[in-house]
Amino acid sequence: MPHVRIRDAAVYLGVSDDTVRRWVDRGLLAADQDESGRMVVDGHALAQVARDQANPPAVPGGVVSSARNRFVGLVTDIRTDAVMAQVELQCGPFRVVSLMSSEAVRDLGIELGSVAVAVIKSTNVIVETTRGEA
Repeated sequence: MPHVRIRDAAVYLGVSDDTVRRWVDRGLLAADQDESGRMVVDGHALAQVARDQANPPAVPGGVVSSARNRFVGLVTDIRTDAVMAQVELQCGPFRVVSLMSSEAVRDLGIELGSVAVAVIKSTNVIVETTRGEA
């Protein structure tokens, strides 16, 4: 199993190093020491905590869908021309950019500061890794 340093675990979870250390102290995360003597947590256990701690905002209006990759956010930028538009959302710590028709922007009533949901088709998601290096 890959091991993740406390500092990196905190970044991935969006919490402080001290929070991760408290979770280790409470037994929420098991920790070991790496060959350099630094505290590390098991990558798989960290992923489970990340999933358990995730609390995404509810989709407005109670919309249901088969799509699982849905990010609720605020519209932060809109760039349109006669045919196409670029819409930027801030979904928590993530910036999501969508290209759509200018007509779709008008029809959906998208404006700066409005709440929107980015739905991402999972077959088009690229996954990158450092080849197991933590």
